[in-house]
Amino acid sequence: MDVSEPASISMGIAARYAQAVFDLSRESGDLGKLESDVTALDEALKASPELRDVLTSPVISREDQGRAISAVAEKMGLSTVLANTLSLMASKRRLFVVPQMVAALKGMLSEERGEVTADVRAAKALSDAQSAALSKALKASTGKDVKLDVTVDDALIGGLVVKIGSQMIDTSIRAKLNALQNTMKEVR
Repeated sequence: MDVSEPASISMGIAARYAQAVFDLSRESGDLGKLESDVTALDEALKASPELRDVLTSPVISREDQGRAISAVAEKMGLSTVLANTLSLMASKRRLFVVPQMVAALKGMLSEERGEVTADVRAAKALSDAQSAALSKALKASTGKDVKLDVTVDDALIGGLVVKIGSQMIDTSIRAKLNALQNTMKEVR
């Protein structure tokens, strides 16, 4: 069995819901509201393990998931399109793909603005000057405005891992140590 199959199925489901939400929001001229909703939902997912549990738990019934996600959507003031989509996803037991749908929507919104998003893992938090310099260097490389999505990863020891689309640049000390370790194994 191919282990990537469940992940690709989830991404396919998420992409279809994301495309529908994006298209409906664009038709109604609500892309600005959609962007703020997606950002708020993404932050809520990152901040609340309870919300993630509600979305992914097979023990919670469809009805309870539907009530929970409707309450969350109402409390957050999400747009009708996004709230209705989340309710539909709950009725179909598809809430487990909400994080992938949010990621897909962020990508679509960035593309609509002519931006690309760079996923950056750094050993420590970047200063504003470092972020601006990195964004400027990536803009020169890609020719597009670059929005940075920075996460701190202590395991890198130092340096950065930057991913834009399918391209990855790894300047971390961890990668250099691994390369050195592999070289040392070949010498023996």
